[in-house]
Amino acid sequence: MTAPKLALTEGDLSTTAADAVVVGTLQGADGLELAPGAEAVAAAFDGALLEVLGTLRASGKADELVKVPTFGKLAAPLVLAVGLGKTAGEEQVRRASGVAARALAGKKRAINTLASLHVAAAAEGTLLGAYSFTEYKSDKGEGAVAKVDLHAAGSKENKAALKAAVAIAESVAIARDFINTPPNDLYPGSFADRAAKLATAAGLDVEVLDEKALKKQGFGGILGVGGGSARQPRLVRISYKGAKATKKVALVGKGITFDTGGISIKPAAGMDEMTSDMSGAAAIVATMVLAAKLKYPLEIIASIPMAENMPSGDAYRPGDVLTMYGGKTVEVLNTDAEGRLILSDAIVRACEDGPDYLIETATLTGAQVVALGKRTSGVMGSEEFRDRVAAIGTAVGESAWPMPLPEELRADLDSRLADLANVTGHRWGGMLAAGLFLREFVAEGVQWAHIDIAGPAFHTGGPYGYTSKGGTGVPVRTIAAVLADIAANG
Repeated sequence: MTAPKLALTEGDLSTTAADAVVVGTLQGADGLELAPGAEAVAAAFDGALLEVLGTLRASGKADELVKVPTFGKLAAPLVLAVGLGKTAGEEQVRRASGVAARALAGKKRAINTLASLHVAAAAEGTLLGAYSFTEYKSDKGEGAVAKVDLHAAGSKENKAALKAAVAIAESVAIARDFINTPPNDLYPGSFADRAAKLATAAGLDVEVLDEKALKKQGFGGILGVGGGSARQPRLVRISYKGAKATKKVALVGKGITFDTGGISIKPAAGMDEMTSDMSGAAAIVATMVLAAKLKYPLEIIASIPMAENMPSGDAYRPGDVLTMYGGKTVEVLNTDAEGRLILSDAIVRACEDGPDYLIETATLTGAQVVALGKRTSGVMGSEEFRDRVAAIGTAVGESAWPMPLPEELRADLDSRLADLANVTGHRWGGMLAAGLFLREFVAEGVQWAHIDIAGPAFHTGGPYGYTSKGGTGVPVRTIAAVLADIAANG
């Protein structure tokens, strides 16, 4: 996909040539209101724009889009009035800008007045809303709007905000592209190659461990899960060190390029969505590229396990005992609880680097979707850091909720054969039990957070806000904001 080009402008809206001008509407206490930034457009309509919008039954509710012809009152022939809901906060601006960008497909130029409310949110929303994945389509469609001018002051602060927002949106698009690529083309070897190419181009150090290196070094979890596929597993390690790095952060992401469930095979219905089971890994690769662009004053090392979980004569079985990297043993009771096995290997390896913080993300449990729905991630881990990550995620528009790790569930992971089992013998608190399993592999003293994105990573319905159908890129923006917060506040 070709993304729109963005620029700041303070030009006169009545005379600036464009295909459309975007304005915001609000659900005010006394009815429909125009959002700040729309004053010049309203003036061109001699104060009648609200009346026209009312006639067209505009309400200002979130994601609403109403088109108004200008009849020569502006140089642009069309006004797009996009609903913000009851407030004009950052996320509302981001979502409304996404709605507008999608409606502008095929246009050459538009002006977005929502940028006067929040430049970065308008920029991110525009780029993410314009996103589409047409790699495998014969008809590529109209394509994204070519250029969007953000109507806001060209100050130093706004220029910096725009630059960062573009970098963040580009990284979310990288993650979305990975997730939307079908598993016949994105498998452990090709995923590792693509990730390495992107990272190297960004100036990052890369190490790729193939199945021979994994066996030599004892990565039993990754090898166990990946052994059933003809396409063997990988572990990708990407390193970044910023100038004057004050803290070291480890990143880990689940990279199951396709998940059949293995011998504990999944039902056929909906199995095609398991092409998204590498969303955590996609987010981590994209975040590392972003770190190089934004030059965080941190040392960041990513450990990204990649495997395909397939049933075959070589597949691991329920009842097997795996020796994980670092020496712990795990009895496999269900081969469809495979993500935690590859993640555990990667977490132990990541902790060997001596990080201050560890952030890990995965499409880990169906229980996350049952508990929190399709749009809210569950965050577990060290309580203080867990709460910090959840709050930051929600603040940037990637809804997240802190979840507990109840000690009484830990005993349910005891195994008669090994140090622990990969699942409990019941269905209660499945998301939390998975978090407790992962905790067993986190080194003492490391502040850590596990973000379960089973629902939010992949959107199966119609587009909304700046979210398109398919891969969403969650939680790239959350992790980026957490890294910025660690850089600023330790």
